[in-house]
Amino acid sequence: MRRLLVLVALALFAAPPARAQFGGGPPAVGTAVAHKQPVVETSSFIGRVQAIDKVDLVSRVTAFLDEIHFTEGAEVQKGQLLYVLERGPFEADVAVKQAAVAQNQALLRNASLTLARAQALLNTPAGQRATYDEAQAQQASYAAQLLSAQAQLRASQINLAYTEIRAPVAGRITRTNVTVGNVVSPSSGPLATIYSQDPMYVLFPVSVRDLETIRASRHEPDGSLAKIEIRVRLSNGMDYPLAGVWNLTDPQVDQTTDTLIMRATIPNPNGLLIDGQFATAIIQQRREEPRLVIPQSALQVDQSGYYVLVVDGGHKVDRRPVQTGPNRDTDVVITSGLKEGENVIVDGVQKVRPGQVVQETVEQPAAGSRG
Repeated sequence: MRRLLVLVALALFAAPPARAQFGGGPPAVGTAVAHKQPVVETSSFIGRVQAIDKVDLVSRVTAFLDEIHFTEGAEVQKGQLLYVLERGPFEADVAVKQAAVAQNQALLRNASLTLARAQALLNTPAGQRATYDEAQAQQASYAAQLLSAQAQLRASQINLAYTEIRAPVAGRITRTNVTVGNVVSPSSGPLATIYSQDPMYVLFPVSVRDLETIRASRHEPDGSLAKIEIRVRLSNGMDYPLAGVWNLTDPQVDQTTDTLIMRATIPNPNGLLIDGQFATAIIQQRREEPRLVIPQSALQVDQSGYYVLVVDGGHKVDRRPVQTGPNRDTDVVITSGLKEGENVIVDGVQKVRPGQVVQETVEQPAAGSRG
């Protein structure tokens, strides 16, 4: 019995590890070849939509608000009547000023007749130079008073016109801040605000480096400059269907961020773009260029940034930090850190580490995906 136990113990010590009995070896991974494809370079920038025209409606005179002639939140047309203020006091003031004009016109006519008579008698024994000079001065005085009265009448007519507040631009109007029966004045603040709707602006900050790249992409082979077409992606991820055109770059760089503001004009016939909303501006180059791409599944990230695991010629795993460009379907553009033809791990990344020998299976890219 003792001899049997010794033999069993020797057999256990002599047996190889369990993993060797079950066919152990290098872990299997799937790899893909980093290759070049024709890619249209795009750049994305976070910005905001802005109405081209924004007008605060403010009362120019002090009066009671009598009437409101619009639906809050609706579209209004340029020149449309929106508010009517109390007109009575202003109409009365216009009438007073009209009477003053008429009175001064009568005085001027009489002074002109007096001056004519004095001038006719000036060269006769009955004529006196002093009388003529006095009549001339009186006529000039009444002429000046008439001009003053006419100016005051014009001011009163302007104030009367201010009792009707009309839309200076077409657009969508906000809710009213003042209701009928309240007194409004220039110090009351905006009664409502109108935002123009079509087209709209999209403003977004661009670094000086990106701006240089964008400008370089405008140059056509014939030496002309192409328009910069700008697409918009809304905050819900939907691509806006209409393209816009760049029309302004601020002349000054923000020294704290090394960026400046670019602006595009975007058609907005259906009102999908709203003043103040976030949007992503996408600038797409006009020509395709060969760029190094890998599957997005190969891209890893940690605190130091993006990296990939590469299988070298000796079947060892190597960690490579990389810089990325835009996504292209299921691939991602690699701008630095990787060479064409290198194999990156796309399957089994979690079970390997740098320096480890692996058994790889190279996955071929889909037909037509190579540049």
